[in-house]
Amino acid sequence: MQLAAIIVSLVLTVVGVALIARAVTQIYHFVKLGQPVPAGSRTDSPQQRTITLAKEFLGHTRMNRWGIVGFAHWFVAIGFLTLPPTLAQAYGQLFQADWMLPVIGGFVPFEMYIEFIGLMTVVGIVTLMAIRLLNLPSRAGRKSRFAGSKAWQAYFVEYVILTIGIAILVLRGLEGAIHHVDGYEAAYFVSYPLVLAFDGLSVATLQTLIYFTAMIKIGTSLIWMITVSLNTNMGVAWHRFLGFPNIWFKRNADGESALGPLQPMVSGGKEIDFETVFDDEEGAEETVFGVSQVEHFSWKGILDFSTCTECGRCQSQCPAWNTGKPLSPKLLIMSLRDHAHAKAPYLLAGGGKTMEGEEKASAEALKDVPAAALAEAERPLIGTLEENGVIDPDVLWSCTTCGACVEQCPVDIEHIDHIVDMRRYQVMIESAFPSEAGTMLKNLEKKGNPWGLAKKQRVEWTKEVDFEVPIVGQDIEDLTEVDYLYWVGCAGALEDRAKKTTKAFAELLHMAGVKFAIMGGEEKCTGDSPRRLGNEPLFQQLGQENVAMLNMAFGEDDEDDSTRKPKSAKKIVATCPHCFNTIANEYPQLGGEFEVIHHTQLLQHLIDEGKLIPVTPVEGLITYHDPCYLGRHNKVYTPPREIMSAVPGLRQQEMHRHKERGFCCGAGGARMWMEERIGKRINNERVDEALSLNPDIVSTACPFCLVMLSDSVNGKKNAGEAKETLQVVDVAQLLLDSVKLPPSDPPAAADSPADAPQPEPVK
Repeated sequence: MQLAAIIVSLVLTVVGVALIARAVTQIYHFVKLGQPVPAGSRTDSPQQRTITLAKEFLGHTRMNRWGIVGFAHWFVAIGFLTLPPTLAQAYGQLFQADWMLPVIGGFVPFEMYIEFIGLMTVVGIVTLMAIRLLNLPSRAGRKSRFAGSKAWQAYFVEYVILTIGIAILVLRGLEGAIHHVDGYEAAYFVSYPLVLAFDGLSVATLQTLIYFTAMIKIGTSLIWMITVSLNTNMGVAWHRFLGFPNIWFKRNADGESALGPLQPMVSGGKEIDFETVFDDEEGAEETVFGVSQVEHFSWKGILDFSTCTECGRCQSQCPAWNTGKPLSPKLLIMSLRDHAHAKAPYLLAGGGKTMEGEEKASAEALKDVPAAALAEAERPLIGTLEENGVIDPDVLWSCTTCGACVEQCPVDIEHIDHIVDMRRYQVMIESAFPSEAGTMLKNLEKKGNPWGLAKKQRVEWTKEVDFEVPIVGQDIEDLTEVDYLYWVGCAGALEDRAKKTTKAFAELLHMAGVKFAIMGGEEKCTGDSPRRLGNEPLFQQLGQENVAMLNMAFGEDDEDDSTRKPKSAKKIVATCPHCFNTIANEYPQLGGEFEVIHHTQLLQHLIDEGKLIPVTPVEGLITYHDPCYLGRHNKVYTPPREIMSAVPGLRQQEMHRHKERGFCCGAGGARMWMEERIGKRINNERVDEALSLNPDIVSTACPFCLVMLSDSVNGKKNAGEAKETLQVVDVAQLLLDSVKLPPSDPPAAADSPADAPQPEPVK
């Protein structure tokens, strides 16, 4: 038995080590196929990145949001990393049954640790196996987060871990018996029942059992190693290694998710300058606009794909997948990963195509490339089933960029960036995108707003309030004369329902004595929708014009320093989270540095300061819908809820999906301007969740959300599925209803500019 155990173990070891070395080399070269990233963008603040990695792994910060799953996975992960000494011990036991590790082998604290982690690894993996079996796609269908995952790989990994964990405990029991443990000892506090069970067996029998169990432990470990080496796209196994660099190289060194701003377009590791890129014909030909082939993704993108563990947390939260659409963030990443791995031999041989579709490598260079890799190279990255495309166009255009996938991913995959990069190529090079969005783009190009309305209509709402709203350049020279620029936004100025929010907020500012002004219609759309659609040049054009106009309005014109007025603090307040996010987080990419707050943040501060005092009760049950670009993208969850708490009479109740797990309204990612033809409408899904609470009021803090939720509620009222009295309102409207005083009670005197409230801005 001993000889057989030694031979089997050593043969597997030689094969396993050779294959794992080859696999690591393959993955390294595979990841390097991706494009470079801008210098320093993934390696800045190395110390902070290391701290972030330690926090995310040791704290299991994403996994622990899932309760028992995170707890169980933590022990499995810790066991994988800290139990290799037991493998070394097993190798020694092949040759000498009672062999122990030098120095630490008889160290009681070490042995107690092995006992505890060995037990918890078994308990943890059994728990995870049970959770998987209770949530199989055969039971839950699309609702299962494991739908589409490669089941055999998950089962293989789980049973390998279970087998190794059991083998560790059995070996501990056999070790105790062969070392003649007499009575209970702390070093065997877990395996002591096994020690008793094996006590009384002959030394020869114990030796044979140790040889056999050590072989099982080593053999199982090596079979796992061989299997994953032969399947380098086996994310459920490789994430154990690749997760560490993927987290270390994440977008934000401080640990924040890859949400908020989109990244500028990059080609060859450098940002594309759309003002000069077409000046040089040769340079323009070499520039890659977006992603049309998998090798156009950055190396971080390739690493992302390889790291996916197929856990399905992104899928379970995705509004598109949950309403019957073909997009699953998990399946999208898996498709890109499998395509990249299948195409890799072709690319590593020098294959690839130019922007014009010409082959880079000669036929001679590609003669040894497997036929399967050559066939994979012919597949279009974006294409229908009939076209044998890797990603179906319906998958690409179903994304609302809500960020739920990025927020939930335990290994920091940056789904939205990859989706938008593919959209960029489709829009800019192929002009292939949903036709309805074309109207929005034309209106933005001609009129600067998605509805194509005249710029003078941006200020029409000011005629509907009974106080003067100062306009920059007309009523005031620049913004040095006020506390805040109120960025009304396209929807807030031009969409009837959103204008109610605009007027309510302006009236609240007036009542609180906050000096503010608006732009006089010269502003344009911030560019959120065209950028997320994929039209980066249009975003930059709109953004640069807005930044120049804002800088001038804030006192940063080109006049001589001797005549220039003192600069005002660049304080902007916005009622639209999309404007808020773009100006605060994306305009710095265009040279615009502004302090931006959302209107709910300012209103909460005004209430806290006693500038606004809700007094009139607003009776009823209210539930709040978190706008994705306010909550998930910018972590603003508390202010809207605090405002509602301050309103007398309101009873708040959260929907099942709220805050970090909030459910999208369906308007983000330029979906506001596209028809929703597949599956259930996302806004209907969200309203159905709200209706399950039987509320009197559904509130939100975003004009897009207001429109989407109102449309759904009105439709359900017409169908008799919602009560006629149900309202959909912005929290500013709620607050105004409560703060408004009878005409006989005039508002308090306005505060001086020095006393104006100063809430924390987004910088």
